[in-house]
Amino acid sequence: MFKGSVTALITPFKNGKVDVERLKDNVEFQIKNKTAALLPCGTTGESPTLSNEEHKKVIQVVVKAAKGRVPVMAGTGSNSTDEAVEMTRFAKKTGCDAALMVSPYYNKPTQKGIYLHFKKVASTVDIPIMLYNIPGRTGITIEAATMAKLKNECKNIVGVKEATGSLDMASQVISACGKDFCVMSGDDNLTLPIMAIGGKGVISVISNLVPRQVAEMAAAFARKDLKKAQELHYYLFPLMKAAFIETNPIPIKTAMMLAGMDSGEMRLPMCSMEDGTLKKLTEVLRTYGLAR
Repeated sequence: MFKGSVTALITPFKNGKVDVERLKDNVEFQIKNKTAALLPCGTTGESPTLSNEEHKKVIQVVVKAAKGRVPVMAGTGSNSTDEAVEMTRFAKKTGCDAALMVSPYYNKPTQKGIYLHFKKVASTVDIPIMLYNIPGRTGITIEAATMAKLKNECKNIVGVKEATGSLDMASQVISACGKDFCVMSGDDNLTLPIMAIGGKGVISVISNLVPRQVAEMAAAFARKDLKKAQELHYYLFPLMKAAFIETNPIPIKTAMMLAGMDSGEMRLPMCSMEDGTLKKLTEVLRTYGLAR
């Protein structure tokens, strides 16, 4: 179901509230520029600071704005299994094509607990589920063997957003789960390497700003035009690194603002960039003609 470039959408805020009109504009911008699918309420969408009401509102707005033109995969994960079930049910009811579920964070369950958590959601809500493996945020890794067990026992667990930053881990997952398990890069700078070992694409941060180029890089590799894919990888690489010069999504929202795209306010504890890193980000954007 998912391949190519999937944009992990920012959530624009205005006067402390979700800026619905700007969010709709962002959806149009993405679809116009060939993004394959949309992900609202992921890490880049500042999901930890969204209330349940706001979380549901963002999902509804994106599904309605997309109008079925591209798939929508909503972030529905939680460190509470009951809450994850509730949000995943809502995503299905709203018309989402899939759910992205981060592993439980902070409470650091065992692999058995992780397995039981995802199995409970998958057996309760009949919607395709992508796992989200990001130990740098959650404090726990979903091991390849755990993913394989889930994939074999739950027909609707179809893939993973692999954001460990490790090609070894991506290789272990593909080896354990098979090539039909959809492994998507969760790190822009590893998109091409992960696709080279069997990944299907990327859930991208920088595509909020440069969706067409990210989509074309993934498409070039898919059509076996490795030279073009490599050119785009190296062209985008400085931007990929700059987008994580501070905690995501601070740099990408700032970059969008510098490029004349109203990305809205930061919501605490996300805050404005430090002067030194802001200067570095601005210098990178200037090389792309995206900032003055």
